[in-house]
Order: sequence, then C-alpha cells, then structure tokens
Amino acid sequence: MMAFRTMSRNRCTRSVCALVVAAALAGCASSTDMTKALNPDPPGKMYAEADAFLTKHNYEEAAKRFEELDRDHPYAPEARRAMVMAAYSYYKAAKYPEAVASARRFTTLHPGSKDAALAHHVIASSYFDQIKDPAHDQAASRQALKELKVLISRYPESQYARQAENRVRICEDSLAASEMNVGRYYLRKGQYVAAINRFKTVVSEYQTTQHIEEALHRLVEANVALGIIPEAQSAAAVLGYNYPNSKWYKNSYALLQKQGVKPQHSEGSWIARQWKKIAPGGAKPAAPNAQPAAQQPAPSGNPVLEPLPPEREPAVDVPTASTNRTPRRMGLMSLE
Repeated sequence: MMAFRTMSRNRCTRSVCALVVAAALAGCASSTDMTKALNPDPPGKMYAEADAFLTKHNYEEAAKRFEELDRDHPYAPEARRAMVMAAYSYYKAAKYPEAVASARRFTTLHPGSKDAALAHHVIASSYFDQIKDPAHDQAASRQALKELKVLISRYPESQYARQAENRVRICEDSLAASEMNVGRYYLRKGQYVAAINRFKTVVSEYQTTQHIEEALHRLVEANVALGIIPEAQSAAAVLGYNYPNSKWYKNSYALLQKQGVKPQHSEGSWIARQWKKIAPGGAKPAAPNAQPAAQQPAPSGNPVLEPLPPEREPAVDVPTASTNRTPRRMGLMSLE
C-alpha cells in the first residue's frame, strides 16, 4: 500500500513539473506578444508602418496593420482613418468580402465623416470589379449598380461621384446586354412572349444604353410574329422618331410594310400605357432615308478624375465605358 502511494506521489510530482516547464516555455514564446499587447506602439507609428506596407503593394499586411491600429487605439484620431484604409487595402488585395465588411462597418459608425465617401467607393468598387461578361450571371452588376447609385446620391460632391456615373453606364450596359442575349435566344426558339418580356426590360430600365435601338426592333419582330400589329407599330414609331437613320428602324419599317402597315403610335399599346407623350399628338416617324445622316462626332474622351488631395489617399483607376456614344433619354415618349 505504501509503495503504491509513493508511486502516485512521484507521478503527481512529475506531472506538476511537466506543467510548470510547459507553462514556462509558453510564457517565453508569448512574452513578445504579451508585451506588444500591453504596450502597443503609438498610433502614429503604427499608421506609418501600415501605410508603408500599402506603398509597397503588400496589401494584406497593410490591412492587418491598419486593423491592429484600430484595435489597439480605438479612440485615437488615426484609428478612424485606419478603419477605412483597412477596407481599401483589402480591396486592393482583391479580398472583396473583407473589403465590403470593413467599409460597411466604417459607414455605419461614421456615416458623416469626410472618409465616408471613400468607404462607400470601396463597397461599390468591390462589386464593380466582380462584374462578369453579359453571358454570365449579373448579380455583381446589379449590386454594383445599386451601390453606385447610393454613392452618387449620398456624396454628389465627392471626387468619386463622376467616376460612379461612368460606372453606372457600364453596369446598365452590361445588364442590358444580358437581357438582350436571353431575349434573342427566346426569339430564335419561337418563345415570343418570353422574348418580349426581356426586350421590354431593356426599353423600360436601360433606355440610355446602346442596346435600345435593337430592343425596339426586336419588339417589332416578336409582336409581328404573334400577330399583335398595334404593339409592333408603336415600337417602330418610337424607334423611328428617335433613330430615323438607324439600320434597326429600316428593318422594322420594311417588316411592317410586308404586313401592309406603317409605324404608328397606338394609345392602347404597352408603350402607350408605360410612357407618356411630351408633345400633344406626338410626331409621326417618316420612312427611313436611303442614306443615313452624318453621325455626330463622339465625345473627345472619357471623364478623368482629379488627383486625390490627401497624400495617403488611395489612387483611383477610372474605367472607360463600353461605348463613346453620349447617353440620352429618348424623345417623343419618356418613362412615367
């Protein structure tokens, strides 16, 4: 019995010693971390180090350092700026979910600060950079368009607003192109109602894009195929009034001629229900000219942002729209 107790004491002693040694080793290993946690560097020094990583394009490390500053000195003046710069660093590292989360946190906590526009710019840009070509899912385009419009409405005087307006055009053009792709597919398959719904979306929601002319012509095609001639005539009338020299209007006019009718606005048509006339009686589109009128010169260039004033402000790349054509609302009829 005594021998058993002696063995138990020895085992306990060895176990305690082992735990003490392990604790000592762990303490040595984490002493630096503990010292850093208890005595962090001054916020100015931490910001400078994080900014240096950003300058060297080490974006993930920069984001980590900015977040450490925000965590260690939450009430320092540098902490608020570090929060939005962490979001920007994540964006530059293509860590889009992290960038959006960090930027949204900033806009929630500091919605009226001078850096709020930059934070929302990061959110919109994170979605914008994920836009895929029109043959693929356009969820990112829709989200980007939503965030860009918020950016423009909340911060119309910010240096990001003009770029956002250009990006809105790109998003709308991508969404319209996607709708046209699906609409053409349904048209080829003879599923005319489904095709009409897609082309209606382009005409209603993306009126300023380069796809509007074809969308109106496809409405003429689909409605003629279904025998709904008044709808076809109305679509052709809008097309002819706004784009009398367009090849799409020539095609629509020829198609209606085969039916023994001409483009004509019909009060009972879908377009009449959705749109209103801007002049009593409207104008009647004429037959297309044999020779198209001279095209107006394209804009000399796309808008370019001015350099950002703060020395540590991130640079901004301005994308170019997919077309140099100046967007405009169509005449004769406009959306309600």
